[in-house]
Order: sequence, then C-alpha cells, then structure tokens
Amino acid sequence: METINLSITGMTCGNCVKHVEKALRGVAGVAEVEVDLAAGAARVVGDFSKGTASIIEVLDEEGYPAQVKK
Repeated sequence: METINLSITGMTCGNCVKHVEKALRGVAGVAEVEVDLAAGAARVVGDFSKGTASIIEVLDEEGYPAQVKK
C-alpha cells in the first residue's frame, strides 16, 4: 500500500467533501480516503502501481482540480 497526499481546489462545503470521497473511492486500487475541507487536501491509501493519473482525472471530471503534494 502507498499513501498519496493531494491538494484539491474547489471544495467549499461538506457536500463537496462527499463528492470528492465518492469519486476517489471509485478509482481502482483505492483502499482508504480522508478528505480535509479546511486544508483543501486529501490522503489516499491504496495500490498505485499504475500511477496516479486516474485519481487526478476523476477529480478534474468532478470539478475539483487536484495535484499530488510532493
């Protein structure tokens, strides 16, 4: 398992958090998701051997641009 920390823009309320959590949980390989509205961030745990592009893409499609924190 690997942990990825994301910076997410566009989240303004609890409903946004639910949308982001649902979108991330729908990505293959994701095992655990924690979203922090105040920080505009998420911690995602899972198997990312195929890369993180699908995580970024699904959030972009939902209207929440994201990038991996380094």
